[in-house]
Amino acid sequence: MFPWVPALGVLSWLGLLVHNLADLPGQTLLSPESSLPLLLMLGLLVLWFTPRRLWAVWGLLVWGVLNLTAAVFTVLPLSILPFDPAQTAWHYGFHVLYGAVQLPLVTAAAIWLRRRSSRPPLGTA
Repeated sequence: MFPWVPALGVLSWLGLLVHNLADLPGQTLLSPESSLPLLLMLGLLVLWFTPRRLWAVWGLLVWGVLNLTAAVFTVLPLSILPFDPAQTAWHYGFHVLYGAVQLPLVTAAAIWLRRRSSRPPLGTA
């Protein structure tokens, strides 16, 4: 059931990486803004292949929602942000990409969780 949920998690992280490399000065794969989320994603992917798959899916859903929220709100010129985001088409374009690659993961994880909760427990029916 939904074997591509982990692949969508990787796509989600790749969107973050592309955004960081293209839009943040001096970023590399080893920069904390990219490598720490990579470690988290790897942990969730490992969890997917264990009996704790439910935890992995919840983690992936939360990951996707947080990243989608970040893609939207960190592009806004809000005074509460500790930086002044560039108001350019380039910047907006990478935020659209960053947000768009979160949507398949959020959708797939939500569907996976919904289908799992609607199944009858084992040994019944």
